[in-house]
Amino acid sequence: MRDFLHHLDWLRAQGAGTAVFASLPAAKVRSFAAEARTLTANVLADMVEAKRLTLMAALLQSQIARTLDDLADMFVRQMQRTHARAKEALAAEQLQRFGHAEALIALLRDTVMACQSEEPPEQRLAKVEALLLPDADGILERCAAHTSTTEHGHLPFLARFARGQRRLFLRFLAAVPLASTSQDRSLEEAIAFVLAHRDRRRPTLRVAGIDLSFVPPSWWPLVAGQKTRDPAPATVSRQLFELCVFTQAMIELKSGDLCIPGSDTYGDYRDQLVPWETCRREMATYTEQAGLPTTPTAIVAALREQLSATAKAVDAGFPANEHVVITNGKPTLKRLRAQPEIAGAAALERSLKERLTPIDLIDALADTEHWLNWTRHFGPVSGFDAKIDQPRERYLATAFCYGCKLGPSQAARAMKTLDRRQIAFLNQRHVTEEALDAAIATVIDAYAGFRLPRHWGSGRSASGDGTQWDLHPQSLMSEYHIRYGGYGGIGYYLVSDTYIALYSRFMACGAWEGNAILDIVSDNRSAIQPDTLHADTQGQSAPIFGLAYLLGIQLMPRIRNWQDLHFYRPDKDTHYPHIDSLFTATVDWTLIEAMLPDMLRVAVSIKAGRIRPSTILSRLSTYSRKNKLYFAFRELGRVVRTIFLLKFLSSLELRHLIQAVTNKSELFNKYVQWVAFGESGLITEGVRDEQRKLIKYNHLVANLLIFHTLVSMTRSLDQLAAEGVAVEEEALAGLSPYQTEHINRFGNYTLDFTRVPAPLPADGQAAAPGSGPAQGRLPGVLSGHV
Repeated sequence: MRDFLHHLDWLRAQGAGTAVFASLPAAKVRSFAAEARTLTANVLADMVEAKRLTLMAALLQSQIARTLDDLADMFVRQMQRTHARAKEALAAEQLQRFGHAEALIALLRDTVMACQSEEPPEQRLAKVEALLLPDADGILERCAAHTSTTEHGHLPFLARFARGQRRLFLRFLAAVPLASTSQDRSLEEAIAFVLAHRDRRRPTLRVAGIDLSFVPPSWWPLVAGQKTRDPAPATVSRQLFELCVFTQAMIELKSGDLCIPGSDTYGDYRDQLVPWETCRREMATYTEQAGLPTTPTAIVAALREQLSATAKAVDAGFPANEHVVITNGKPTLKRLRAQPEIAGAAALERSLKERLTPIDLIDALADTEHWLNWTRHFGPVSGFDAKIDQPRERYLATAFCYGCKLGPSQAARAMKTLDRRQIAFLNQRHVTEEALDAAIATVIDAYAGFRLPRHWGSGRSASGDGTQWDLHPQSLMSEYHIRYGGYGGIGYYLVSDTYIALYSRFMACGAWEGNAILDIVSDNRSAIQPDTLHADTQGQSAPIFGLAYLLGIQLMPRIRNWQDLHFYRPDKDTHYPHIDSLFTATVDWTLIEAMLPDMLRVAVSIKAGRIRPSTILSRLSTYSRKNKLYFAFRELGRVVRTIFLLKFLSSLELRHLIQAVTNKSELFNKYVQWVAFGESGLITEGVRDEQRKLIKYNHLVANLLIFHTLVSMTRSLDQLAAEGVAVEEEALAGLSPYQTEHINRFGNYTLDFTRVPAPLPADGQAAAPGSGPAQGRLPGVLSGHV
């Protein structure tokens, strides 16, 4: 963090400030910064001065925003780590004092028994005194220690682990401007007060006139030294007050109650929302497109009716539901039985595998380039034509290099005519995340043009799931993941029910995966547009359910320990004969109706491309006592989630559907790991931009191989039909394009573009409109061998 703080000071000294770009669209400034990031000093020196200075100023502004994000990330993680260590110390202390607690309980038992004896009062008092007075001070000390750990939890242990971090945290607060996003300025003022008294060494601070309303109840007795807030304390514990400020700053940065002006991730999300005038003008059109009533009152009425009708239907059908039992208010579902294998599917799959022609992985990628010309999306960031020899071959080799995790050095050794610097140059100068997304969309559109995937799914649903990619522990994105047992990050993929992956995202292990699931609304530009999303437990929360509803998306996750979630009844006077014990709370319809215009403003802003769902959800995933929008989305989500859980309980078919679709995500996770054979899943890049690009390279190569397998399977089925072999429609539904036996990952790495594949099958001819000379002869050979 010290190095980043020094770097921030240097960047600010070089930068031109944000005012110079105030009149330019943010997308244009980002484009300037992206172009500048790809250029070397000698290239910049040859530019016209005005353009050079513009690019450099945009890059500096971008780097300042990124550094602010990185510093905030490090501060949040350091504070979280400090709290985690304090909780571990508390657990160790409680274990150590377990014997003392048993002794105190035994002493209490003996004292009570002495008081209950039938002896005269004087003798009973003498027995009690004999038990307590000899070690009265020790008993009080042990009681005080036990009370401290039970009343205040791990907070008293924080000072032990934060002692060496104090100066660093104060430097962070001094260098990074934190601003409140609400009218409550108490924490902002407290930060300024702490910084003004940073050199004080007295154990207490005089806080006369300081608003202490930001101090949570759990911290108040420790900070103020009193249990009540009245009268206001004149002094507070300096050390504990600072720790409380640090902790609340961390929490409010996560919840969005504090923002960092000039930052991207931690900026004020309200600045990205559409103006109210635009929102009111677009509201009617948006609600019609999303399938919602046009007014907040009508939306609440429709939701209330839907919740009531669903609960009544589930209650009426409960006596006949043999798959669920309610015991002490807790529902229990019987284990899902495995679906029977589709008749003829296994035999058909064996027959197809025998007909799939073995092919080298590099040749399979070359075939897809002939058909789709997906490398047309790559090129200089400046937008000028590429001035390199054999650009398509080299772009393909670059995608192969990074998508299979070989790395430039290993790829150059395997393909003798390429130099590692050439591959790294193309990755840095010619391939961006946006270009990779466009190439992925081209493959998806081509895939959607075939008939066979329609037997696997409608394309209207998709499932999200993450898989771990190993990272070096020193990387900013790297965290230790308990479930995976190692340091790394999460590659998050949304996979269509037709098996093709629609979009990918790279995130830290500690991030809530569900915050990214709705980004399909803003990031998916392909022909497959699902309106039903499935996920696991990490893919849901009450705010996610609420936002999904307003975006016109049905969220149907597979939730672990769903029995512990609250069911919300429509109103307190409504009761049900059979399932009434499930409901533990009542919906606050007044809050939902009052805040619906604000929530719809968020949805309209997302549809307009002003803000990503993950940006707002990252703020709504942390409890906020100030943000009414958080409470509103949470309350709306509780209604939608209750409706879903009721349907989940009553429908065996729905549970089988969710299981089947989420299994496809898990299969895709295994497939992308199989594709990334070069580094055994280790991402060696330390730069965050490159880490995100590597996930997208891998996603692109996996989709290309899936598309190639689809083409081969379609040809094989056409051959079977030509031979008069009858294929049942049901058997086709049991197939999968995740076939790997016919693809050779090792050995021959000769990229021969003089080898022209057969044209696409008949039903795939219109699969890639605008693909250019997909069938033409492409001269040139890039070769090598491993």
